Amino acid sequence: MKQISLYRRHKAAGPLLLIIALLGIGTTFNIASATMKAPSNTFDRSAAIEEGKQIFLKGCSSCHGINAIGGAIAPSLIGVGAASVDFQVGTGRMPMADMNTQAMRKKPVYNEKEVAALAAYIASLAPGPAVPTDAVLNYERDGNTAEGGQLFRNNCAMCHNFAGQGGALTQGKYAPTLMGVEPKYIYEALITGPQSMPVFSDKTITPAEKLSIIKWIKAAEAEPNLGGATMGRIGPVSEGLVVWILGLGLLIAIAVWLTTRAR
Repeated sequence: MKQISLYRRHKAAGPLLLIIALLGIGTTFNIASATMKAPSNTFDRSAAIEEGKQIFLKGCSSCHGINAIGGAIAPSLIGVGAASVDFQVGTGRMPMADMNTQAMRKKPVYNEKEVAALAAYIASLAPGPAVPTDAVLNYERDGNTAEGGQLFRNNCAMCHNFAGQGGALTQGKYAPTLMGVEPKYIYEALITGPQSMPVFSDKTITPAEKLSIIKWIKAAEAEPNLGGATMGRIGPVSEGLVVWILGLGLLIAIAVWLTTRAR
């Protein structure tokens, strides 16, 4: 005890005790802050789900049903996942006035925060494909252009044209152009299969191969048109045939006009 009393009277004892007290207060504050952060994250997600539910009830339930189980003119949304909602609503395809026509890309009705809330609500109903993160979409690093071109020609070219310019399908439907489409939406379309498009699961086309397809599409998008008008890049034979028919038709028209003038 005498030794403790001696240390207590030492002139460095006061500053040392002050430092220990400050460290104790700081540690206690950090622990309390970390404990309080967990409920706030849960509350934010809950708030987003509730906001998404209100958006759904106002703008989507008339077609998809109050409980999102579908109706006479719209399919069920149970299990479609956040990725499907982000694609359809984020590209402006949904909501749409006439469900009997093919949904076209247009200006979105909802902003990014509202789309995220709506996606969170639908995702809370049942498991489904999630919205790909920026880390997943690093196609510049993880993609292979040559592999992506081969995969695109084998799986996508029959609908979207061999150059990704889009094409006609049966019954008045069409495959839209892929030029100018954000990588996130291309990836989401692959994993959700919107409208006439099939679903390409990770067993059919792996995540790395999906990134290769995206990288090839972006390379095709950036490719310059050195020959002038591309005419949809439908190929040299078809383009030549069009030019030949137009040129021959113009020559015939000129010949007929000269003949009438000569009379």
